Amino acid sequence: MTERFITSTLNKRDSAKETTLRPPTFAEFPGQEKVKEQLELFVKAATARDEALDHILLSGPPGLGKTTLAYIIANERGTKLKSSSGPAIEKPGDLAGLLTSLEPGDVLFIDEIHRLSTTVEEYLYSAMEDFFIDIMLEQGAGSRSVRLSVPRFTLIGATTRLGMISAPLRARFGLNIRLDYYDPESLSEIIKRSADILDVELEDEGAKVIAGRCRGTPRIANNLLRRARDYAQVRADSVVTGEVASAALEMLQIDSDGLDEMDIRILETIICNFRGGPVGLKNIAVSVGEEEDAIEDVYEPFLIQKGYLTRTPKGRVATPKAWRKLGLDQATGREMELF
Repeated sequence: MTERFITSTLNKRDSAKETTLRPPTFAEFPGQEKVKEQLELFVKAATARDEALDHILLSGPPGLGKTTLAYIIANERGTKLKSSSGPAIEKPGDLAGLLTSLEPGDVLFIDEIHRLSTTVEEYLYSAMEDFFIDIMLEQGAGSRSVRLSVPRFTLIGATTRLGMISAPLRARFGLNIRLDYYDPESLSEIIKRSADILDVELEDEGAKVIAGRCRGTPRIANNLLRRARDYAQVRADSVVTGEVASAALEMLQIDSDGLDEMDIRILETIICNFRGGPVGLKNIAVSVGEEEDAIEDVYEPFLIQKGYLTRTPKGRVATPKAWRKLGLDQATGREMELF
């Protein structure tokens, strides 16, 4: 029993510290300047009119701050936020429970909204447009519907797969905002802020090294900062310098371009096993021992953005840059001679 209590306490402490890494206001949120400008304007306008915000759809790769922005919007608007996820809302009754518990102006945040079931999604239409839902009671000849009014609320949906959201649902969002990868300067700001919160002694050069290898993603940047902190604590007097950060990330097999072990395996598979492609996603997944969704959602976007990979109608193709990354000559397939 004692061990369980200790574990639970530690988990609570870690969770509390993780929560503080989320900036509470737009002013403390580095990067995504155009997105912040739009959202700040709409929040101020809605606040001045004392109205609920239009429904907002946030899309983009994982780890860019969609959840954080949802909390900032609710905080800046001065309302409460209730959070759920697409897979967790299994039945219309689950949705009804969430909606009827809201107060006027509150924010309902649904993460991975593209994973809502079709039935639940259809119930959401009337709630978003007319602020009521009709719940069917019983089945067959004795079935009847009950109309439940819901307060005027703001739905914020987050998705990593915008194309999987049906056209009727997408059309009901007043704001459709996409988040892009962060530039190194913004990431350095995020890393320094997180270092202050986590009590990590971090030099500017250390922040630059981490910012250059975190795939343009704040979530990865914070994770790498923690690993650099651990490395510095054991091997470098607890100071994360540029040299220490480089050594820590090399130990994690993250190279100077931000590519990790799986990225390299994907490129090696396409080039060495399939002569650079084109090759289908399923073949790549089987070859590297990873799920197709993980390759498509986690690894491919970065490889494509950095110019190592292209998608074609026939499959994935490694670019000349990918061949050079592996030190291979695209014409001969042999190792390049270095002079």
